[in-house]
Amino acid sequence: MNLINKKVTHKRFGLGSIVKHNESIIEINFASENKKFVFPDVFGKHLKLHDKSDANLLEKIIQKKEMERKEEEWKKEEEIKLQRKNQELRLEHEKIMKYHKLHPASQMVFWCDTEEQNISFSEWKVFSGVIKSGNNKGNPNKPIRLNQNSAVLLTARDSGMPEKDRRILGVYMVEEDFIGKLCEDGNIPAHSKYRLQLTEKESDQMLFWKYYVNEKFPDKMTWNTGKYRYFDNVWMAQILLDIVSVRSDPKEQELAQQFFKHFCKMNQITEQDLPKPNGALKRI
Repeated sequence: MNLINKKVTHKRFGLGSIVKHNESIIEINFASENKKFVFPDVFGKHLKLHDKSDANLLEKIIQKKEMERKEEEWKKEEEIKLQRKNQELRLEHEKIMKYHKLHPASQMVFWCDTEEQNISFSEWKVFSGVIKSGNNKGNPNKPIRLNQNSAVLLTARDSGMPEKDRRILGVYMVEEDFIGKLCEDGNIPAHSKYRLQLTEKESDQMLFWKYYVNEKFPDKMTWNTGKYRYFDNVWMAQILLDIVSVRSDPKEQELAQQFFKHFCKMNQITEQDLPKPNGALKRI
């Protein structure tokens, strides 16, 4: 918009003519001297354009700039709110972790159907499902036992095969700052580094019931209901150690070894004291 030589009237300095302007500054020649003002802020309260057409166009520019200013203020306010919320979450997280005690069975095994297998390994997360009854019916299950020391084991039973042949497909540590008690949507995301997907050949060597046993019914291998179960920290350590031995690719084996060491550290497990697997398959 070109306003050079346009006539204006200032409340204090009177009649003048515009000699210069850019997106932020406007210079006006009055009878006694030239004055510079902030553009377009000076218009409206202090300065008035004589040309009505230019005045209408300028009013639209001022309105647009005012909307941009308000939007910028709103963004800053939202950013401050988000920072406060994150700070509150951090404080709550620190409080929970300060008094958190390791649960001896804070690992999760998940039953994946075909579709869930694809999602689990492409998005690296599982969904804990929804509550089936009671006041909270329809709400996502909270994986309350899971914390930073927890891992999620992905398993599947091939169609037509008995439960004893359930295979381990992969495993991941939960996200670095994950706390099950604070999980509102039921999604359990993976750690940025510690996540493993087994090949079909590796998976065939990793049978879930070699490690897992229902102590109440040690001779039974059944999984009739539910998408997941919690199980012992020690059993997960045994699984991770065996995954190291079945990995064929050196880089994958190294990652599995790092995973195992990290898991043991997080769960206060010493490799030398780790017992041999003694799941239901071992007791037949």
